[in-house]
Amino acid sequence: MFERPRRPGTADGTDGPRGRNRPSAGTAPSANRPGTDDREDESVRTGEIPVRMPWHPTPMSTLPWQDRLRARLRAGSPALAPEKAEPGVSVPRVLDLALRTGELLLASGEGGEDVEAAMLGITDAYGLERCTPNVTFTNLTLSYQPSLVDPPVTSERVVRRRATDFNRLAEAHRLVEDITTGELTLEDAYHRLAEIRRNRHPYPVWLVLVATGGIAATASVLVGGGPVVACAAFFAAMLGEKLAQGLAKRGVPEFYQFVLAAMPAAATAVGLIKADIGVQPYAVVTGGLFALLPGRALVAAVQDGLTGFYITASARLLEVFYLIIGIICGVSIMLYAGNRLGVNLTIEGSFYPTSRPLVQLLAAAGVSLTFAVLVQVRPRALVIALIGGACSWSIFEVLRIAGASPILATVTATGVVGLLGQLLARAGRTSALPYIIPSIGPLLPGSAIYQGLLGLALGHTDRGWIGLTNAAGLALALAVGVNLGSEVARFVLPAPQRGVGSTKRAAAKRTRGF
Repeated sequence: MFERPRRPGTADGTDGPRGRNRPSAGTAPSANRPGTDDREDESVRTGEIPVRMPWHPTPMSTLPWQDRLRARLRAGSPALAPEKAEPGVSVPRVLDLALRTGELLLASGEGGEDVEAAMLGITDAYGLERCTPNVTFTNLTLSYQPSLVDPPVTSERVVRRRATDFNRLAEAHRLVEDITTGELTLEDAYHRLAEIRRNRHPYPVWLVLVATGGIAATASVLVGGGPVVACAAFFAAMLGEKLAQGLAKRGVPEFYQFVLAAMPAAATAVGLIKADIGVQPYAVVTGGLFALLPGRALVAAVQDGLTGFYITASARLLEVFYLIIGIICGVSIMLYAGNRLGVNLTIEGSFYPTSRPLVQLLAAAGVSLTFAVLVQVRPRALVIALIGGACSWSIFEVLRIAGASPILATVTATGVVGLLGQLLARAGRTSALPYIIPSIGPLLPGSAIYQGLLGLALGHTDRGWIGLTNAAGLALALAVGVNLGSEVARFVLPAPQRGVGSTKRAAAKRTRGF
């Protein structure tokens, strides 16, 4: 049997002045044995072995809240004793705080498992031990049963609007961290959450629009385009974004927004081919696809599927499917129109640019930098995004030149990015998504998708479906690599230790074995 670590709040292993380790009814206190815990006595009597993570050399109390609570969710460990909430704590307000925080995380693209872990950590911190969270794509439910004989109290919230803002996501992670370490009262936590929701985006609207064009421009250079193509892709992507924003203001569904946003880049490419000025017009469309592909939603979908949230994963994948179909429709309409107007569209030789290592490395870094602005990453994390994009592209290119398949090279590159992203997230007590998602931007399968679209538009059905199949394989490899790197990080990365003499209390360990 593993020995349960002492709680660092006081010398006898309790959690300090809040008195969370109350002895159960009919159980003698363990004060006659210094350094013991009454819950250890309970686990010994019932013969239940505390849940530990033997691969971590540090106690559970020093791990980030995601690891501590994810271990409880995966092990299915219930609360030890049917205790009621602490005196003076409003059960509905605690449930509401947990649901609102979970809604913010889910709407920002966080995986279902981490959302459930955050909700569970908040309720545990305020004394609601017998809580059961449940997260789907659009609905969050939280149920609290005061005891085995009392009826449960259940609350839920519906996520109706999703906004990509990784700055708010990072602040929400810090809020959960502070709550689970006992640093915030319930009212203080409410005020912090309200401030996070009121905070303006770190970048103005015009800069986000420029970033959309910047993604298209740098991505077009990445796949072989020159200065003229980069400028054309830049303005085409900004035009598509403005058209999509116009539809969004009128409440038009997102599918039609993507159809309209994909059209300017394809129309520009057709015009460049018609002008015959000796440039690579296909790179315009490819660059535009980089700005539209839902990479964040795809990573979250695969993460949910691999962690057992199959309903949420299916819904996310269906969302990705519809958005990509919208892109396909917009591009295909313009390519088909160009073909009917006599524009000479060819497949051969348009997707294998000559190797320009330095230029492509700078372009990959530019893709990640502008992508970070688009998803509202904090300004001080922009340099990390730039370096991450250059690293992911370098690993991919080295492996591809060495003879590795594109799928293997993608899995390896994104796995390293996921591992490093988890390390940075632990150091900054925040989410790993702001570090990971921009860094994988250069590896999005824009060229493969365009190859498939062009084949279908020209009537080459076999080549078209092969291109789309390759794109799907690369997209799944990208998401699986990110998740694999994140899972490996929890096994090999050391947990950050608190500073010597720190007055912070460890997380409220109200579950068996924590």
